[in-house]
Amino acid sequence: VGIVGGGNSAAQILAEISTVAQTLWFTNREPKFLPDDVDGRVLFDVASDRSRTLAAGGPDTGGVAGLGDIVMVPPVREARDRGVLHARPMFTAITTDGVTDGQTTEKLDVILWCTGFRPALRHLQPLHLHTEGSRIVLDGNHVRGEATLVFLGYGDWTGPASATLIGVGRTARAAVDTLVRRGKVDQS
Repeated sequence: VGIVGGGNSAAQILAEISTVAQTLWFTNREPKFLPDDVDGRVLFDVASDRSRTLAAGGPDTGGVAGLGDIVMVPPVREARDRGVLHARPMFTAITTDGVTDGQTTEKLDVILWCTGFRPALRHLQPLHLHTEGSRIVLDGNHVRGEATLVFLGYGDWTGPASATLIGVGRTARAAVDTLVRRGKVDQS
């Protein structure tokens, strides 16, 4: 089974599947594991602190993105201890029975795409949205120049702590409040 992605979903799915099948893990860059003692509470606290600091006009601390990408929940720690959390560079092509990087071919029965916060947004290209690098430019979590186009839950670039369930609730409320203030939402 091939697992594609360098974040929590990929690591957690690999941890589970590797107990019953051989796995290969493909990532665009080396995964960054959080220390074993960093859990959801720590991440929430860091994200909340960042949100408060930004709201007060303070400098951006980087939030949870600066800590790493993968939370070492028990199944992931067990997979690490079993020696199966070894990522390899992303393949360049899918073949009829697996994948290849142009030099080596790996036979796979299944490829699972676990790419999480690396959103596929090509369908928005006809809108010619303003970008900086590969990211759509936002004011808060509203697309600059598009009063009713809002991004939520794609990670910190769409609002502080929006990579967490509680944090995305905050950014969603803020987005709705802004839409109401701008007269874009009918409250009846």
